[in-house]
Amino acid sequence: MLPAIVIEKLPRLVRAIRLIPGRASAEEAAGLADELAGITAMVAEKFTNDRTAEGIGRAQLLTIGCVSLGLEDLVGDEPDEVGDEAAVGVLVSEGAELVFQAGFRMIRELAALPEDTLLGEFDNDPVYAQRRLKELFVDICTADPGETWTGHQRYLGQLKQRQETQAVVRTAQWLRRHHWEGAVQDPDLNAEGVIALAIVFGIDGSGRIVARTGQKEFERFVNAVRKAQPDFQAGWARLLENIPAPQQAIIAKRIEAYRDSTFLKNIAGKVPLAQLFVELENYAGSEIDAEYP
Repeated sequence: MLPAIVIEKLPRLVRAIRLIPGRASAEEAAGLADELAGITAMVAEKFTNDRTAEGIGRAQLLTIGCVSLGLEDLVGDEPDEVGDEAAVGVLVSEGAELVFQAGFRMIRELAALPEDTLLGEFDNDPVYAQRRLKELFVDICTADPGETWTGHQRYLGQLKQRQETQAVVRTAQWLRRHHWEGAVQDPDLNAEGVIALAIVFGIDGSGRIVARTGQKEFERFVNAVRKAQPDFQAGWARLLENIPAPQQAIIAKRIEAYRDSTFLKNIAGKVPLAQLFVELENYAGSEIDAEYP
């Protein structure tokens, strides 16, 4: 078998700079160089140690990556050669500062999206948010000018994953606001747990939205289900009728995942309530209220 061919893809900024001699005047090239030097100094001051050669070197790598990220977004899906030509045009006409800000805005917006469906008070902490922003900036934008850079692809992958996570979080937040006993106010959120509760309690056909429960309420629910033996599918259909389309799609997807679970079958069966409650905790976790005698 022949070895795989590795195609070198240097950072977009580096590829654009290589085209500068034939496509920009000496004055424009000098102005671009001054801009990039100024951006590097700013990055060194804010994100690395600007008092050391190492800090300035790392700042240069971050500048290359962030400007390249901005260029990737601004030139769109053009083929490489066409995109490189377009990148030169953007740098000369708009300036490196504008392109850097475009790239950094992409990182900032990415950092604002939830990374996980488990959220706590610290997720809204400004210090934590700043650290998360810096970590993403360094992870995605560090670009060696002589090596292949995959920061844009990693950005797109993380963006897709975080947008999907955000959709799950927003669904859980909607369910909490419409909890049948009144909105659930809690800074900590187990989004998957909230959705699981809504699906579990949805089998009774009442149409009510349950986003938080306790052991006593769950036991009452199980006894009612065992007595009435409702049609689970009809119950879920009624639940979904009360939910807006964006959240409905997320919940419908989770219903498919839970549809044939042994746990749901056991609710209508004869498994002891104490055992069922332990299993519920595996699904809902911290979204179950602690009850003390």
